[in-house]
Amino acid sequence: MALEYKSSCEKCNISLYMQSEACICSYECTFCESCAVEMADICPNCQGELVKRPKRNMN
Repeated sequence: MALEYKSSCEKCNISLYMQSEACICSYECTFCESCAVEMADICPNCQGELVKRPKRNMN
């Protein structure tokens, strides 16, 4: 099953593209890097770890 690439940060609503730097938790909550750092890499929804979202190959 592929990741759902959400198009905006759940905290600040900045636009995120497939190649944007973003962080996700195991439930695929998605945040920009700035918000993830501000939240100490902890998801406010599930308290899980936020990790760098992999970039999808655009070929």
